[in-house]
Amino acid sequence: MKKVSDWFKIKVRHQNADTFRWHLWEKALATGLLLALLFSFTGFAAQCEDLSHRVLRLHVLANSDSEEDQTLKLQVRDRILQESAGLLDGVQTLEEAEKRVKEAIPALTKAAQNEVEKQGYAYAVTMELAQVPFNTRVYGDVTLPAGTYQALQVKIGKAEGHNWWCVLFPSLCLPAAEDPAELEDVLTEGELEIVQGDGYEVKFLVLEWLEELGNWMSGQK
Repeated sequence: MKKVSDWFKIKVRHQNADTFRWHLWEKALATGLLLALLFSFTGFAAQCEDLSHRVLRLHVLANSDSEEDQTLKLQVRDRILQESAGLLDGVQTLEEAEKRVKEAIPALTKAAQNEVEKQGYAYAVTMELAQVPFNTRVYGDVTLPAGTYQALQVKIGKAEGHNWWCVLFPSLCLPAAEDPAELEDVLTEGELEIVQGDGYEVKFLVLEWLEELGNWMSGQK
C-alpha cells in the first residue's frame, strides 16, 4: 500500500513539474509575442506622432448640445471657412500656416462673433492656436490617428457641446484660389499610408487608448 502511495506522489510531482514547465513555456511565448507587437507598434506610434506635428486642424466647440446651439456651431463654422478662403494659398509648411492663421485670428474672431450676433445670440467667441488632444477621427477618405494636434480652436459661449473639426493644413476644408498644399506634399510615404490605408483599425484603437491614458495621467480631459 505504501508503494502505491509513493508511486502516486511521484506521479503527481512529475505532473506538477510538467504543468509548471508548460506554464513557463506559455508565458515565454506570450511575452515574446507581446514584445514583437510592442516593437511593431512603436514604429507605428512614432509615425503617428510625427504626423500630428505636420497638420493644423480647425476645432469648433458649440455652446451646448441643444439643437439650436449645434446649428449655430455650423453657421459659425461656415462663416470662418468663408472668411478664410485663400488664407493658406501657397503655404507649404506648418510653420508658415500657423503664422498666417495667427495673424488672421483677430479678423476671424470678429467675423465669428458677428455671425453669432447675426443669428440672435449673445455668446462670446474666443479663438486661439492651441495643442488639442483628439481621438481617432475620419474626414472623408482620410483617417487621422489619435494624438495631440496644433489646432485653431474656436469656442462659442461655454463650449460644452459637441465639436466640429477639419484639416486647415494641408488644406482639406478651405476654399482656395490657387493650388493648396496637399497631403502628398506634407506627409511622408509611411504617414500617407496610415491616413489613407486600410487595416489599421486595431492599431488606431490601441493608440487612442494610450493617448487617453497619457492625457488622464497628465490631468487633461
